[in-house]
This record gives sequence, structure tokens and C-alpha cells, in this order.
Amino acid sequence: MKKIVCATILAASLLAVFGCKKQKSQGGDPVAALKARGVFVIGLDDSFPPLGYRDDDNQIVGYDIDLAKEVALRLGVEFKAQPIDWDAKEMELETGKIDCIWNGFTITEERKSALSFTEPYLNNAQVLVVRNDSGISSLEDMAGKKVGLQRGSSAQEAVEDNPEFAARLAETVMFRDNITALNDLDIGGVDGVVMDSVVANYSITQTKKPFTVISQPLSNEAYGIGFRKSEPALRDEVYKILREMRDDGTAAAISIKWFGKDISVIE
Repeated sequence: MKKIVCATILAASLLAVFGCKKQKSQGGDPVAALKARGVFVIGLDDSFPPLGYRDDDNQIVGYDIDLAKEVALRLGVEFKAQPIDWDAKEMELETGKIDCIWNGFTITEERKSALSFTEPYLNNAQVLVVRNDSGISSLEDMAGKKVGLQRGSSAQEAVEDNPEFAARLAETVMFRDNITALNDLDIGGVDGVVMDSVVANYSITQTKKPFTVISQPLSNEAYGIGFRKSEPALRDEVYKILREMRDDGTAAAISIKWFGKDISVIE
């Protein structure tokens, strides 16, 4: 019994010591810690053009990628784009696999309660995409139809936050990513896809597929970069660099490269 008690006390003491060290590490300077590691890791969905996706050479490219690479350069560290399961993005962040979520990440009140968000850097909307020959010209025309969307995305939240629209639908089909959803729309598997306007318009322009974006949005929103709640200092440092990129014209140049004009809204 005495040995058991002593062992228990020792284990508790060790837990307290290491627990304190871990807590102290988490409460330290996240910017200094990142620079010490020497790499800035962003989590993304690598099938989200033009913000982050794989090109013909299987390299991850995009608007967000170019912004984040420049931020890493100015931080004096290497850059790494880490594809993640978008449906488990918050868990990927909390476990320390990535430093932030940066890939068309919509700012919502629910997400703000769990994460530390930057101010917006790009505006967006959740819109309905349909085939040109569908006869659908409004959200009301989706009554009795099937809609597709990316699981865990703000498109899902937009549908859930519009109960009248959701109630009209015959079925909501969840997909891993928007590209798969649009492919299903192309073959008639679904009647419409709810997705980000930035991605929808870029995809239609690039693929030339016979799709139309319904002008009435389900929601208007903005993109931000999500960090751990315990690391507002890293969030602020990254957004400070984005402001510098706005002031010296770098952010505008990246936007023009991907969108043909400067649509950034960095404060």
C-alpha cells in the first residue's frame, strides 16, 4: 500500500511539473515560437480554386497561397501548405498540426467563439449555381430539387440559416469538396450547388461549363484567417504584414494576378 501511495504521489508530482511547463509554453510568444520552428504551416482545402488548389503539375497554388507565402517570407520563415480534412479543420488547428486555417475561411459568429480571427481580407457570398438549361432562375425555383454543397463549409451553414430555402428542397447532398459537387451538377446528379461566389465565378470562367450563378445570394460574408484562441499575437502579426502588403502594393498585385483586379479588402 505504501509503495502504491508513493508511486501515486510521484506520478501526480511529475504531471504537475510537466503540465506547468506545457501551459507555460502555450502561454509564451507564438510569433517567437513560430520563428524558432522556422516554418509557417497553413491548413487548407487543396481543391478550392482560385484560393488554394493543385495545378496541372500537382503543385498547390492560388490567391491565398501567394498571400501566405509572402507573409512567411516577411516573417523570415519557410512556407508550407498542409491539405486538411475541411470537415475537421478546427481539430487540425487545435492539435497543432497547422498554425492557422487560411483558405477562403468564412468568418462567422460560431467560428469566432472558438477561434481567433483576423479582420477580413476578401469579401464573398454564398450563391446557388445551376445548369443553364435547368429552368431555375431564383432560389424559389429550387422547390422539390436536390442541392449539393461541401460538408462542413459555410455553404452548409448558409442553407441551415435559411430555413425557408432548406424546407423547399427535396434533398441536400454533402460532398467532400466543391469540385466534386460541380461535377455532379454537370451530370445532373444534383439540380444546384451552394458555394462561394469567388470560387463559383472563377470555376465557370476557367472550365467554360454551362453553369449560371443565381444573382440572389443566400448570405454575404467575408474571409478571414483563423488562429488558435490562445494565439492572438500571431494573428495580429500576420494581419499587420497583410496591411504592409496592402500599403506597398503587393496585395493588389496578387489580387490582379488571380482576379484581374484588386478585390482585396484588407483594413
